[in-house]
Amino acid sequence: MPLEKIRLPDFGDVKDILIVEIFVSPGDEVEKDSSLMSLESDKAVMDLPSPFGGVIKEIHVSAEDQVNTGDLIMTLEVTGSAEATEKSVPEEKPEKAPEKAVAAETAPPTELPPEPRPAVGGPPDSASYGEEGKTSHATPSVRAYARELEIDLTRIRGTGPKGRILKSDVQELIKKALKGGGTAWPGDDEPLEDFSRYGDIEEVKLSRIKKISGPHLHKSWVTIPHVTHFDEADISELEDFRKELNSEADKTGVKYSLLVFVIKAVVAALKEYPSMNSSLVPGGSSLILKKYYNIGIAVDTPQGLVVPVIKNADEKGLKEISEELKALSSKAREGKLAVDDLQGATFSISSLGGIGGTAFTPIVNKPQVGILGLSRSSVKPVWDGEDFIPRLILPLSLSYDHRVIDGAEAARFSRSLVQYLEDLKRILL
Repeated sequence: MPLEKIRLPDFGDVKDILIVEIFVSPGDEVEKDSSLMSLESDKAVMDLPSPFGGVIKEIHVSAEDQVNTGDLIMTLEVTGSAEATEKSVPEEKPEKAPEKAVAAETAPPTELPPEPRPAVGGPPDSASYGEEGKTSHATPSVRAYARELEIDLTRIRGTGPKGRILKSDVQELIKKALKGGGTAWPGDDEPLEDFSRYGDIEEVKLSRIKKISGPHLHKSWVTIPHVTHFDEADISELEDFRKELNSEADKTGVKYSLLVFVIKAVVAALKEYPSMNSSLVPGGSSLILKKYYNIGIAVDTPQGLVVPVIKNADEKGLKEISEELKALSSKAREGKLAVDDLQGATFSISSLGGIGGTAFTPIVNKPQVGILGLSRSSVKPVWDGEDFIPRLILPLSLSYDHRVIDGAEAARFSRSLVQYLEDLKRILL
């Protein structure tokens, strides 16, 4: 029987993926697509499926190891008549490119959140820091990468030819910060008082998702001038329509949540106000207007908050969005999201309606410029000109980047969204 080497598939620009748990041992027989191990990246926890069926001959990694695209994971003896027709990545890794070529790599796509940066004021480390104030030598792409992470290159000691700073030097500094060699953001290096003086305490480790997303959220908060616009939508008729559709769930096999209708209404409003579906280029000289509508949906999981993406939501009907939303939410909670499930969002929605609250201020997920928060709907008395009547009211919290969206435009976008929610037929116009 042929032996096949299983390597880590291409995860894009995601690096240093943590092996959480290995589910198999040498000698185990596995089926195609059965889970071999659990992986955790800065975006999600997911299982690695076997690309074919066979018997595990050798495992080349251990739990808690960090791996990257192309790393050898396992050796498997293929069983059955059909041999594997493809591998997760090429059999042999290409030879390492010269260091100069590494330095010329482009910065990672802006859709992915940047890794946390060490605080500039953190303690110097002789292995990573250069002499402060000394001129740094780096290619433009490495300088752009460091600028994106707000890292001072003069504090990094380059390992390239003639002391040139490589992209790997910047990444090494970030790794040291994550392992405790620096602080993830300014201010968190201040020592805490001894809380045990007041009673029993327990210290628990943050999940990798929370540990990585925290600095990104902090960066979004401090680099984007946030404004949150609050509004309300009367969804009485929409709720009646939703219940009517769900009464036929036994026949259709589909149950619709309110979020499905909100997604369609958001897309319609984004088409009217394209600036809300854009990204600001570095330096703030222009906008990138996106002609596609990928809606990120925040999902609460035991490992932390993840934001899977419904791609091309404008091309999908209510039934298709409902089914995809259910599938993505299940994959998120089971830790089975693929990297592609988490990339490419142009606008996000965070719904706390199932928990409670009347309003909140969601943080814009850079490089997006807007995010919509949904709170719990409630019945309120509304004056109809003759009497107060009970109406179901949905609170909306729209946070936006004030560099791109001014208050008047945000208010118009919100009003348009409200009109679509209050009269869904407008979407058909």
